[in-house]
Amino acid sequence: MYKKVVSTFFLLFLLSPGLVFAGQIPDFKLKNLKNRTMSFSEIKGEKLTVIDFWATWCKPCVRSIPKLVAVYEKYKDQGVQFIGINVDGTRNLPKVRPYVRALKITYPVLLDINDQLRNDMRIISIPYILVVDQNNNIVFTHNGYRPGDEKVLEEEIKKLLKESENKQQWNSEFLYCCSFPVPG
Repeated sequence: MYKKVVSTFFLLFLLSPGLVFAGQIPDFKLKNLKNRTMSFSEIKGEKLTVIDFWATWCKPCVRSIPKLVAVYEKYKDQGVQFIGINVDGTRNLPKVRPYVRALKITYPVLLDINDQLRNDMRIISIPYILVVDQNNNIVFTHNGYRPGDEKVLEEEIKKLLKESENKQQWNSEFLYCCSFPVPG
């Protein structure tokens, strides 16, 4: 009986529709560090957007951020935007800005103070990274941080940029070779 209950629970957990294994990211709105409300569509990347859910009290989050900043600096001119989403509650909110400065975060940081977005997306642990394509499809996720995880993320970014480039090239070649004059 116990095995059946555990198996059923595990299966329900895996099949839960809100888990962020696939799907699209909503056009959420959160405040930035200057208290300005910003929407995802307003700040997303031209080709890819990397979203990092983090908190000041999360040691793996804090260890990963300098690596993420380095990856961001490398790809920001290639249509890749990073967005940090801080999930500290109101009690730790005064710590966020000093952390951002100390960690030299150069990409936008938004505040999910009440965990609304994190809960809506059913993200249960941090750090949690999502990579979103230009059509708002979630194309990669990663939970946790161990040294070297930034290399996995960078390889994924390279792969997705190449796929995007190939798709774009194929589309323009198709339009060029297969366009027909419109009778007028």
